[in-house]
Amino acid sequence: MKHIATVTLMLTFGAAAIYADPGPVNMKLSGSATRSTISLGGTPASEHTLAGTGTLGAFTFRVLSTNMTSPQSSSTCSGPTKMYFPVVAGAGVFGSPDGGLLNLNLTGGGDCIDFAAGNALCTRIFQVNGGTGRYAHAAGSLTLTMTVAPVLADGGPPNFVFFAVTGDVTGNLSGVTAGQGSQDGQP
Repeated sequence: MKHIATVTLMLTFGAAAIYADPGPVNMKLSGSATRSTISLGGTPASEHTLAGTGTLGAFTFRVLSTNMTSPQSSSTCSGPTKMYFPVVAGAGVFGSPDGGLLNLNLTGGGDCIDFAAGNALCTRIFQVNGGTGRYAHAAGSLTLTMTVAPVLADGGPPNFVFFAVTGDVTGNLSGVTAGQGSQDGQP
């Protein structure tokens, strides 16, 4: 009887260790953005190629998204030198050095372009859609917040085609198996 109780406890604690929930996610990233050759819903997409480290350890992050083609009003992006373009479609994939992939579906966000500052504050809100490896049972939501600044124009401003990106990913994640990530943000 004592042996059965010991085995039960070992299995319980083992399962808890296998499906460690990072809970709150906080990661820093940087990279670049450009126009994509991919079209989403008939509208050209932008493509972000990013990398960083944080709660889940070291990662790469690729994002495809498209915006409305005409500016919209926004209470968080207003002023004579600002224009707001809501995001209408997209997805993202996190890659870990251990080969695990975390799949994300875009559910909202937008770009607040500040012509006076010469950059944009861009937000992408994602719903986690599982993945592979240690992310196979992942669930939750993540928000990507980026500052995007132009680097190269085709024929001169305002036709910018290549951008520098810095930002953060925050949110909550569950169902991630123990792996290379850590709670203190170190890979």
